Amino acid sequence: MNRFAFLAAVSCISVHALAAPVPVPYRVEAKLPDAAELLPPSDVRIGGWLGERVAANEKNRLLVVDTEPLLAGYHQKPGSHPWIGEHVGKWMHAATLAWANTGDTALREKLDRVAAELISTQEPDGYLGTYAPEQRFGLFKGADWDVWSHKYNLIGLLTYYQYTGNEAALNACRKMGDLLIATFPAKKSILAAGTHVGMAATSVLEPVVLLYRLTGDERYLNFARYIVKSWDEPKGPAILKTLLTEKQVNKTANGKAYEMLSNLVGLCELARVTGDRDMLQAVLNAWQDIVDKRLYITGSASQWEHFQTDHELRNDTAAHIGETCVTVTWIQLNLQLLRLTGEAKFGDELERAFYNHLAAAQHPQGHDWCYYTALEGHKPYDKGITCCHSSGPRGMALVPQSSYLASRDALLVSTFETSSATLELGGQRVTVEQKSRFPRQGESVLTLRLAKPATFAVKIRAPAWAAPVTVESAGVQSGWAVLPAREWKDGDRIAVKFTLAPRLVIGEYTNAGRASLTWGPFVLACDQKQNPDLPAPSALGLIESQPPFTLEPGDNLKFATKTVGRTGSEPKPATFLTFADAGSDGGVYRIWLRAPGVTAAQNNSLLADGEESRSRQGNQHGSINDGDFESFAVTYDGKPAKEDWFAVALAAPVSVQRVVFAHGKNFHDGGWFDASKGKPKVQIRRENNGKWETVGDLSDYPATTATDDKNLKPGQTFTLRLPEPVKAVAVRVIGTPACGNKPTQAFSSCAELQAFGP
Repeated sequence: MNRFAFLAAVSCISVHALAAPVPVPYRVEAKLPDAAELLPPSDVRIGGWLGERVAANEKNRLLVVDTEPLLAGYHQKPGSHPWIGEHVGKWMHAATLAWANTGDTALREKLDRVAAELISTQEPDGYLGTYAPEQRFGLFKGADWDVWSHKYNLIGLLTYYQYTGNEAALNACRKMGDLLIATFPAKKSILAAGTHVGMAATSVLEPVVLLYRLTGDERYLNFARYIVKSWDEPKGPAILKTLLTEKQVNKTANGKAYEMLSNLVGLCELARVTGDRDMLQAVLNAWQDIVDKRLYITGSASQWEHFQTDHELRNDTAAHIGETCVTVTWIQLNLQLLRLTGEAKFGDELERAFYNHLAAAQHPQGHDWCYYTALEGHKPYDKGITCCHSSGPRGMALVPQSSYLASRDALLVSTFETSSATLELGGQRVTVEQKSRFPRQGESVLTLRLAKPATFAVKIRAPAWAAPVTVESAGVQSGWAVLPAREWKDGDRIAVKFTLAPRLVIGEYTNAGRASLTWGPFVLACDQKQNPDLPAPSALGLIESQPPFTLEPGDNLKFATKTVGRTGSEPKPATFLTFADAGSDGGVYRIWLRAPGVTAAQNNSLLADGEESRSRQGNQHGSINDGDFESFAVTYDGKPAKEDWFAVALAAPVSVQRVVFAHGKNFHDGGWFDASKGKPKVQIRRENNGKWETVGDLSDYPATTATDDKNLKPGQTFTLRLPEPVKAVAVRVIGTPACGNKPTQAFSSCAELQAFGP
């Protein structure tokens, strides 16, 4: 039995076979009621491809992770690093949802133990953090994440309370809330207790609103309103005001993606409880800006953890793209908006993120996560305690509640996976069981189980990739295939057919001249280890063919296509994997390849087919014209030098108007150019073996010295733009190497040397 069939069978076990925790109801009703209501995790089962990832998250991460290091900072203050306090709350949030979904008694025992230990460290005034008394709730060097850690303790303990009814957890949250109220603004502005223009601290908004809803204590609502008001203080982030006027996230505060999205999730909670539609509109403006200008095809955002300028979406590892914390908080935001509006487009974005960037950041075995997950290069799985290792499992634990929802006597189905859900509809307890051939074929059948007939509607999300979605007697309206309200009986079946076909996606903006392959919601990638006889993925191009690729038989998702090398050689067979699976064994992978009919020079750089060289061979041998900003070359040989250069020569002249140099890496003893002797120069040769001619310098290169690298980042780029194109057969960048802390030698580094035409 293959893994999909096995999980299909497991997923159809009745939810009544497990003890189903009933969530504690809110004491405060929403003034902006949800258009789509969440089901308790215990009432949903997810099988199939995504269900396997969810199960691995629970069994191989949440159940086995060592929580002692996460609690150590609470027992021995200060903690080992400024934000060590966030991790236990994140774990509790994810583990509670996972336990509520599976009923795993071992996980419940671990939850009870960790919750009790965390609560036991709370101080009499309500403090539940990892900071020494003299550095609490303030901006100090290396110590400015105290409110942030309380936020995650609130989220973790409130979630635990909701599904267990543990009053000690709620009391601990009350004490934390009371301490926050006593501190801000009575003693200081909350902006003075968090980095990133105060956004780290004000993101406590979300659990403060939830605390109000669970207790009915108006003081917490007033505190939530104060938090939003604080955004408009001098030098504050002005989140609400900016998003209502500028409507751009990169112009809001300092553009820090994780913290801003966290605040927007909280703003959704406050809009829900107050009915303030301006708050919701601000969030919708942010969402639209991200989707239109800042979202990767894989469902994440951010470079160097910030929102960048319009359509700037680098793919390489050096740009630190797709922070897992950003991916998860983007998922949370879309789930909030799906609930508030009932609009299918938010379900579409949840799907995109779950199947691609979130799953790609998770190791397929579920035991580890990436901090950043680039669209090309390597996946940096590691075993450290990081914000992203703690965030990723939270995102995966949200899959069940994102799959089925309820809406005014309507069942909302937002998954094609083999799965089941139980909910109240038309006055009856209804179970829907979905048996699906996804992700191999576009067919599924929904079977309804209910003791007595009941009247309700059924809405099945119909994403663009699946069009046309065909359901008998249903019409597609605003992204949903809608079956109007009718009387349903036990055993009634709904047959669903949808398109599951290969697609070639042509890139735009950053990816102009490139193309990617997709299968249903999956984005595919070329994995070098799957193709040992082909050039590196950076050298490959796709070709026009119908279909663009085929799905291979077998248990795992593998796809067969053909690619060509840089020189336009004959097409050769290639194997692609899902982005989620690519690179999981340490290999190099790439999503965006050269588009059909585009030459190597048109796609990336005029120098892509050239022969590279440098002034000294060095001891790092990465290529400088492979399109990979992570690999780099150096000129280190343990000796000093008056100048260093990196060059690429071509077989025939090309017309050059823009030259881009990407810095390699800083070392303690050099690795950069010393600009105190002049900015690095760009030179060309007009003919083979001709003399080098200076055409300009890299004026945007920082004012480095022999010993000061001015915080150059790996892969950071610097550009010379010429007023008119020049003919060149070779290009090089030349400058004075730096010595760092070892003046008896000097060297420089380069990640990429590129040239582009008019």
